Amino acid sequence: MSVHIKSHGSLSAYICPSPDYWLATYDFTELAEHALRCVVLAAQVSAEMWRRNGLSLVSQVYYYQDVKCRDEMYDKDIVMLQIAASKMDPNHFLMLVLLRFELFDYFNGSCSSKDQDELTQWNRLTEEMLYLLIVIIGERYVPGISHLTKEDVTMREVIHLLCIEPMAHSSLVKALPENESHETGLETVITKVAIFKKPGVSGHGLYEVKKEHLVEFNPFFYHYSRSQHSKAEESQKKRRAQEGNDKALRPPVPPAFCPAFSHIVQLLCCDIMVHILRNVLQRAAEDLPTHWTEAMIQRALHLIGQALLEEKSQLENVTAEEVTFDFSLKARLMGAERGKSVFLLLSKIKTLPSLEAQKDMIKWVLQMFEVVKCLRENSNPTVSMSMETAKPEESAQDKEKAERKRKAEAAKLHRQKIMAQMSAMQKNFIESNKMLYENMPESGTQGETVASTGDHATEQRELCIAVGPHRGSTPADREVLTCILCQEEQEVMAQAPAMGLAACVQRSTVLTQCRGKIPSSRADGPGTSYPLFMPPDLNVGTHTGSCGHVMHATCWQKYYEAVQNTTRNRLHAELIIDLENGEYLCPLCKSLCNTVVPLIPLEPLTFDYENAAIIGEHLTLPRWIQILSARIKGLQSIAQDNDRNTEGSSSNGSTGLFGEGQPDFRSILSYGVQESRKFSDSITEMLVVCATTVHRVGLKTAPNELCPRVSIMAWNTCAFTIQAIENILEQEGKPLFGSLQNRQLAGMKAIVQFSATQGLKSSQAVIQRHFTDMLGVLLPVMSRKNTPSLLEVDLFHLLVGLVLSIPSLYQEETVDLQPSAVSSAYNHLHILHLVTMAHVLQILLSSADVPAAGDGQETEEERAAAELYSAVSQHTGRLLPDVSGSSLVERVKTGIAPFLRCAALFFNCLTGVPPPEELFSISVDSQEQMEALCSYLALPSNVFQLFHDHRETVSPLLQRWCGSPVVTKALKGKIQTVRYPRKRNRLIELPEDYSTLLNQASHFKCPKSTDDERKHPTLCLFCGAMLCSQSSCCLSQLEREDVGACTAHAATCGAGVGMFLRIRECEIVLMASRTRGSTYPAPYLDDYGETDPHLGRGNPLHLCPERYRKLNQLWQQHCILEEIARSLEVVNVMFAFEWQML
Repeated sequence: MSVHIKSHGSLSAYICPSPDYWLATYDFTELAEHALRCVVLAAQVSAEMWRRNGLSLVSQVYYYQDVKCRDEMYDKDIVMLQIAASKMDPNHFLMLVLLRFELFDYFNGSCSSKDQDELTQWNRLTEEMLYLLIVIIGERYVPGISHLTKEDVTMREVIHLLCIEPMAHSSLVKALPENESHETGLETVITKVAIFKKPGVSGHGLYEVKKEHLVEFNPFFYHYSRSQHSKAEESQKKRRAQEGNDKALRPPVPPAFCPAFSHIVQLLCCDIMVHILRNVLQRAAEDLPTHWTEAMIQRALHLIGQALLEEKSQLENVTAEEVTFDFSLKARLMGAERGKSVFLLLSKIKTLPSLEAQKDMIKWVLQMFEVVKCLRENSNPTVSMSMETAKPEESAQDKEKAERKRKAEAAKLHRQKIMAQMSAMQKNFIESNKMLYENMPESGTQGETVASTGDHATEQRELCIAVGPHRGSTPADREVLTCILCQEEQEVMAQAPAMGLAACVQRSTVLTQCRGKIPSSRADGPGTSYPLFMPPDLNVGTHTGSCGHVMHATCWQKYYEAVQNTTRNRLHAELIIDLENGEYLCPLCKSLCNTVVPLIPLEPLTFDYENAAIIGEHLTLPRWIQILSARIKGLQSIAQDNDRNTEGSSSNGSTGLFGEGQPDFRSILSYGVQESRKFSDSITEMLVVCATTVHRVGLKTAPNELCPRVSIMAWNTCAFTIQAIENILEQEGKPLFGSLQNRQLAGMKAIVQFSATQGLKSSQAVIQRHFTDMLGVLLPVMSRKNTPSLLEVDLFHLLVGLVLSIPSLYQEETVDLQPSAVSSAYNHLHILHLVTMAHVLQILLSSADVPAAGDGQETEEERAAAELYSAVSQHTGRLLPDVSGSSLVERVKTGIAPFLRCAALFFNCLTGVPPPEELFSISVDSQEQMEALCSYLALPSNVFQLFHDHRETVSPLLQRWCGSPVVTKALKGKIQTVRYPRKRNRLIELPEDYSTLLNQASHFKCPKSTDDERKHPTLCLFCGAMLCSQSSCCLSQLEREDVGACTAHAATCGAGVGMFLRIRECEIVLMASRTRGSTYPAPYLDDYGETDPHLGRGNPLHLCPERYRKLNQLWQQHCILEEIARSLEVVNVMFAFEWQML
């Protein structure tokens, strides 16, 4: 069985241009026979009448109407049927159609059945027959059938494709037939019928049909598939509803037939056509549900509309007496005596509830009857039509306006009611708490921050200090969250069951200043290497990010166990999540996670300013250093720790440095202590789980909750995460506060509070030792032999470690203590001052290349900078070049800004004190932002003032800091140092034209290859290295396994994470480990806003800055692992790709 007879298709192509010449020798019934049988076969397959023949026949029918074959099959058959219809008697032709569809007896009323399947088949065949009649009469866009060109045909195809939905250029090309030259003709017509919408950061450019061409839409376009017909109909109804129009999809006004084919329109007004329409409408009017369908009525209405439009067109061109087309008369008269004329039946079915969707179309058809009637009676049809059409539209608009007005009035009354209730509640509260309001000015003695007098702005400014004796109070905010698994709400409390944020811990080189250098985490002792001291080049850090979704600890444990049980049986599950490393997908957003960060509530605090002022008179920086020294020495004596003596420690030297009169061992406790915070058992357990994960991932080691480095890694991930967030905000030009996504803000706060509670489970002696080792960087007299120099440490990591570990000094043997709020304020203040001064020195020592500025009037700040620089130069043996004070000030302000921004984020999350308003805006200039940062951190806006205020304390420190051998080597150029501010990393710059990359790849030759084969050149977007991927010549060993060049490169360049551009395939490859990766669209688009994977279309490609910026954000925000997991979760992986060989 075949639906394709080549000679038959060729015959229709020959006859179409001049049918009168050819048909003189042919029997038109025979001409129509094969074409009609093919169309009927397709209709029967659609009606599921050939199910026993299997998929082979379904496939034949599919390709019979598919874009690849329809030009020579389906379209030629339609043309042949139009040729036959133009020469045959209309009634004879329709009889032939009814016979071939086996519906003659059905419409004649001589057969009936109660078999549901048979009735369904008859209904489907009736739908297909009516559809065929619509096509034969209405599809005139064929050269020779009407006076049109091939360009007009292509335009109509494009219009109908775009009426389904906006489409990309490549989708349009695939949906259009090709000519002999494999061209579609799209380029010549697309700008005439469509508007191009440029793509955003995702998706592709789309063409949308112009509004003036929407009138050409035909819902029964013969090249639509069944699904396309449904989509187009729904899309156009939705559009008309949005425009406030009815949902009637009227048949378009077709072009006129050529004279040879003009007889086809007589099909619409012949007796059998009217009989068919009457029969279909009568079944609906009699409400016989098994004998009709809505699709049949829709097609019948379309045919009636075609007939009325044809009659209207003829009446407008000639007089009524000359018009032989009389469909409207037959539709009114035939069957009128029994009330079964087409017109009367339309009036009846108009009110059927089952035809509510066709009500607008029925109204339009009845209006067209009136228009045609007026034209025949020589009255004004346009006036009557406008009046008829205006009434329903106006009534609908009036109803809509009235409904909107009613809703607006209801909303207004509701708002007024709520405001009245709030006002009444406020008055009642004031009345019931009158004494409280009267006594409020006197409450300052209790440490309240509200002053009885003074300016409101000054008051707000005083509150916006996070460090020191003037710090603001921590608000007592209740935080009630909902678990995404059990949907139960719970307040975050220290003694409540644990709640946590789903989070992902990963190693990162986003901030590195020395790409490709991964530090060793294995050394003789925990205090002599990374991770205790983060190198200033930040070559690898541990980042903890969260999707922001909250779960109960118990709910998470149940979910995680269920994931482990179900995932083990899934095909290639290891490509998505690594169960051995504790990975899982967030239940809600499917982000890749490997831990849960417990939520620790901020402790409400009302600061005692009077007590702070009294303590401040005694607890100066020198005195604070002496107290710390005595406390550390005493704790070491109690613990009988002789490590410092065996390593040549000189802690006793602190007496000579800061004068006589060392304080007592326990004098640190006299400045204020309080009982340590207590947490529920579940929170304590989750703290251990999270800390162990951070330690395991950050150091790539086995889980060990007793390792002394666990607490260090918690502090490090806190510091690195804050630095990464500050880097994102700065690169995107966003303000420091108020612009973070909720998930980033929640994750950062949770990480800071989690890191601050590491003293709960860790050994206090271990944390005290970490604090002593870190303090040795700032106070050289307390340092060990292997303590790094000031130039070898990232001071923000040091700041975080010192601030979070100093509470361990307050521990006693018999009682758990922690510093009071006032003691903590002074601890934070003195640590921040010491670290800030050390960072200023870092900047000065690394800025030897600063050019001298011109002469001018020196400010006080510039004189202080010059004085400090002179002292530093003297301590370094005059190795520093002469630099003006103005250059120094500018260099220090620029270099210290990232540190201060990170410190502000850290102390905001630690204390909860709100920052000043200037830090919420980017419109404030840099000087005002610097002043706001310094004010928030209790620093002088002139940071050089710190050295003047603490001259006696800092002078010996400066001498020892500058006297380090590392500093001398750096100034002599023997070792490389980090410049401040650090360079903000971005993806490499790519050429605008993709052909430049292709040329670059064509000249690439693998250095390890002996042949001339070009392999697969792949570009690392982190560093710009060109690699030879998927080739045996570049295999290397990584942890005793053979890996490809990209995998080996990602291990050193991105700590296992990679982003590569495969140049010949024009696609991005994202890598997260040796076993996981995914492809991602390249940031190169053609002129139509589309990517070209594997360069299949061959259009010129140009770089899209927005998409490349999105790729950069994907990397900077540490979302590569998340993107890989999501893409692998969507794609059903049947065959695992060996990513390690890439």
